[in-house]
Amino acid sequence: MKQFLLVVFFLSAFQINAQNNVNYSEVAQDLLHNIMAKKPYEKQVNLLAESTLEDLVSELNTDTKKLAFWLNIYNSFIQISLTENPKEYKDRGAFFKKERVKIAGETLSFDDIEHDIMRKSRVKISWGYLRKYFRPKWERKLRIDGDLEWRIHFALNCGAKSCPPVALFSAENLDKELDFMATEYLKEQTTYNAETKTATSVVLFSWFRADFGGLCGARQILMDYKITPEKPKDLEFKDYDWTLLLGNFRTIPE
Repeated sequence: MKQFLLVVFFLSAFQINAQNNVNYSEVAQDLLHNIMAKKPYEKQVNLLAESTLEDLVSELNTDTKKLAFWLNIYNSFIQISLTENPKEYKDRGAFFKKERVKIAGETLSFDDIEHDIMRKSRVKISWGYLRKYFRPKWERKLRIDGDLEWRIHFALNCGAKSCPPVALFSAENLDKELDFMATEYLKEQTTYNAETKTATSVVLFSWFRADFGGLCGARQILMDYKITPEKPKDLEFKDYDWTLLLGNFRTIPE
């Protein structure tokens, strides 16, 4: 009888552990995949809402894992929020500040995810030059630790017509995926006048200029990614089209 009870105990413990062993990176990918495929996604939303800070800190133990996860989360909940209530986009400032994404025991805003977690606690309106200090525990635990990854600006979709398309990201191939998205987006957004050596490109280069190493760094990126045949002498910016556009999906080739 005693041996039987011990077996039951260990089986129960194993079952509970198996139930709690959720791969949240896969949940985030499944969430975005289902949105793109127009399939139900409530299960993934609920799993994320039930996650704890300890869950995510344990799993997202590299910057690469964090970036892939948060890119998929951000892009997913933009689609969800604006599909459910597109009128919110009339006041974009309030839209991005509103706490709405339940995850890791917190309710986060899109600004929290983009500027605090992914951009290492940057002040939103500072061209990327100013940082916030004395941040809450959840932010310090979940944010990127290493160098700021400028390519996220060409992977985050904020729901506007001028935003980069929505794509699925994975930790395993993130560098290749970010390169593809940056290259394709910049090709679409950039023109070059060889006579004046002037490039006209997306205004994201200006809004977040410190992330790119300043405007000189932005011009270098255009040359390095073969968007322009040489490093432009001057860089001008296109107006950003804030017209709401959902369902702008792109498949990254394998």
